[in-house]
This record gives sequence, C-alpha cells and structure tokens, in this order.
Amino acid sequence: MKLYYHPLSGHAHRARLFLSLLGIKAELVEVDLAARAHKAPDFLKLNPFGQLPVLDDDGTVIADSNAILVYLAKKTGARDWLPEDPKGAAAVQRWLSVAAGEIAYGPCAARLVTVFGAKFDADEVITRAHVILQRIEAALEGRQWIADDHPTIADVALYSYIDRAPEGNVDRSAYTNINAWLKRVEALPGFVAFQKTAIGIPEAA
Repeated sequence: MKLYYHPLSGHAHRARLFLSLLGIKAELVEVDLAARAHKAPDFLKLNPFGQLPVLDDDGTVIADSNAILVYLAKKTGARDWLPEDPKGAAAVQRWLSVAAGEIAYGPCAARLVTVFGAKFDADEVITRAHVILQRIEAALEGRQWIADDHPTIADVALYSYIDRAPEGNVDRSAYTNINAWLKRVEALPGFVAFQKTAIGIPEAA
C-alpha cells in the first residue's frame, strides 16, 4: 500500500493519521508540491484532479482524503470508525461534508494563505474559520467525540486543519471544547502528528 502525500497537506495528514490509527504500514511517497509534481502527467494518471492524497492499494487507486478514510474503514471492517447503522453512518457523513466544505473554506483556506501563499482574502477566510469553529465548539458541548460516543473517521477528517488553524492566524484559544477534543485525538493509540511550521500565531495552551 502506498500513500502519495505531502507533510504540510492537512488532507494528506488525514489519510496518514488514519492509516497509523489502524496500524497499517504504508509506503509514504512524498510529492513535491513546489515543483508541481502533483500536476505532472504520471501523477495525473493516478488522480486527474491533480490533488493529494492518493492511496494505491495494490492497484486499487483511491483519491480524495475522505474517500480514503471510508475505503480504509470498509476494507479493514473497522465499524467503530465508520458505523454501519443508518443513524451512525449519517452522523459521520454529516461531518465528512463539513470537512470537505466549511473546514476547507475556513481554517484550511486561512492556512493556505500563510503557508502556501494562496491569494484568498485573509480576513474573509479567517472569519469563515471562526464560524465553523464556533459550530463545532457547540456540537462538542457535553460530548467527547463529534459524531458518536467513540472516535470515528469524522474526528479524523476534522482534526488536521483545526489542529493547525493557528498557522492561518486563526486563534483557537477561546474554544475549550475543541482544544480538549484535540488532546483526546492526540491521545489515541497510533496517533501521528501533523508537521508544524513556524508561521502564524501562538497556539492555544
């Protein structure tokens, strides 16, 4: 099994984190984003969208970070991570959609400005980041995990960009439920950290 990734990509970190939480040993193939290797013809054969991550499971190629999470949960029969019952599956899917939507356009976009020089309006994306963080903070009130009474791939999908939100000048200090949840994710057996940069503002304690 190979994972095409970049250490500063939060989408790639989701996939790498879940592989590690499942105890799956995969070959990590770093793709040079600065050299635009993700737009090279050979890579586009794997993923025509030219995006990371991509999982190659002995010829079965899965692109998109959330699709990789679903694939790995299904392949390994990890029902705790992806419930089979309709209510549990829907709860997880709701937050996968948030990860692909509001997280991508909020804390992810804010970090793209500072780490990768993306041409977004910084104030606008920071404001969006706080809107979704406030909603997640409220959703975590009185609960340990975002979608169930135990960790699921929804927690994995949300973790990386929320963890590194300060790199996009998004202050997490007021979000006590989120900060406690981040620590719970980090305490899971097999946790692997998302590479930090020195960019942004000091992290919440």
